[in-house]
Amino acid sequence: MQSESTLTQQLLLSIAEQIKLPLLQISRQAELAAMGLDPDYEQVRILAENGMHLIDGYSLGVKLTNRHDFELTPEAVSVPAILYDAKTQLSSFANLYNIDLELSTGGRIGPVLAHRQGLQSAIIALTSALIEALPAQADGSQKMLQLATHKCRYGVVAGVYGNFPSLSNDVLRTGRKLYGISRQPLVTISHTSGSGIFVADEIFRVMNLKLRVSRHHRLYGLGVVLQPSSQLALI
Repeated sequence: MQSESTLTQQLLLSIAEQIKLPLLQISRQAELAAMGLDPDYEQVRILAENGMHLIDGYSLGVKLTNRHDFELTPEAVSVPAILYDAKTQLSSFANLYNIDLELSTGGRIGPVLAHRQGLQSAIIALTSALIEALPAQADGSQKMLQLATHKCRYGVVAGVYGNFPSLSNDVLRTGRKLYGISRQPLVTISHTSGSGIFVADEIFRVMNLKLRVSRHHRLYGLGVVLQPSSQLALI
C-alpha cells in the first residue's frame, strides 16, 4: 500500500502536468498583448481561476490528510446546494469548451453527513476534470454534463455524469495506479492528466468515502455515496 506522502507527491506531479496547458494558453495571450494585439482577458481569468480551484483542492486534501492541522468534522450538508455552487463556479470554464452544465436533483433529497468544504472542493475538482475530458467523448452529440444527486439503497449519490461510455471501474482502477507516472492515466476518457479526478479521489479517501463509476439517466460518470443525516431536513 502506498504511503500518504507518496500519494500526495504523485498528486502534485499530476497537477503540475495538468496546469501546463492553461499556463501555455495564458502565456500566448500575454504575447498578444506585448505585440499590441487584443488578448482575451476573460479567457485568461477563467483559466487562472480554474487552476486555482485545482491547487486549492490539492491543498485541502493535504490538510485533511494531516488531521492535526485541520479538523475533519462532518455536518449536515445539502447536496443540491453543493452541486449548484459547483455549477455556478464552473459555468464560465464549461463555456470555453461549449459544454452545458445541468443540475439534476429530482426528488426530495435530505441533508447528508459530510465535511462541507471537502465535499464542495471534490465536486468542483471532479467537474472541472470531466469538462476537459468530455469534448473528446462527445462524437458530435450534445456536449452536456449533469451535476446530479439521487437516492440509492446505500444512501445518497452525488456525482457528475456525461457521455462517457468507455468509463468503467477498471479504467478508474488503472488510472489510480498510473497517475503521477503517466501523462494520460485515464487515456480512454481524457487526453489530459485528469488530475481533478484524483484530487477529488484523495479528498473523498480522507473523508472515508469511495469515488466510484456510476450511472444516472443513461449517462456514465463518477460519484460518491453519502450517508443521510439524522437531523431534520434543511429548509
